[in-house]
Amino acid sequence: MKSHRSDIEPFWVKDCALIAIATGKKAQNLRELREYLRDIDTNSIYYHFWGGLLRPRFDDPEYHNDFAIWVAHSLHHISLAERLAIIDPTNFETLEDLRSELINLIEDSLDETEFPKWAKRDDQFEYIRFQLVIFNTNISFGNPYEFSCLLPQVSLGSIFFHFIDSRHRNSNHIDDFRNWLLHFGEEYKNLINRIERIDPYFSSLAKLRHDLSQAFSDCVQGEGY
Repeated sequence: MKSHRSDIEPFWVKDCALIAIATGKKAQNLRELREYLRDIDTNSIYYHFWGGLLRPRFDDPEYHNDFAIWVAHSLHHISLAERLAIIDPTNFETLEDLRSELINLIEDSLDETEFPKWAKRDDQFEYIRFQLVIFNTNISFGNPYEFSCLLPQVSLGSIFFHFIDSRHRNSNHIDDFRNWLLHFGEEYKNLINRIERIDPYFSSLAKLRHDLSQAFSDCVQGEGY
């Protein structure tokens, strides 16, 4: 077990929730989806890629973002849905880059289709933006051993805030867990590398919590390296 380092600030756990806010912009076909996508706030693009992790929705293992889900189930355009589904937002440096990729894929599809399909009027794609509400949990950890004991019990909202949202919030674009561990120098290099290999997107928050807990547990017990 590693001893507490009094020179390092403890890790304070926070929780969060997403409040969905309508933008008033709705698309009934690919052309409308593309036109709104050109100038929609990047907050909305973020929501439609990541928001499904925090909000209840139909479990669709094939399609991981709202664009792919709508194109598949409302437009029945499976080939485009599959192309949209494999987009990994973590591969893009900025949300603007992600926007460009979406527009390019939609435009390629429009070029291939003479008569784009329309969704039913009550099944349009509604662009949503969000407000992230952050809560203090009053839970803190002084070292990775303490973290490994209680991490399996932290909320899924905490996993989202510290492992996913932090990548957009932090200037170095890495999660809060690794940023905290970096303060220990080389002491937890293996754990940092282990966390880096965890895919934050093609998974559920419950699975991410399990994988993170396993990584911390293996490290403090000296296993897996």
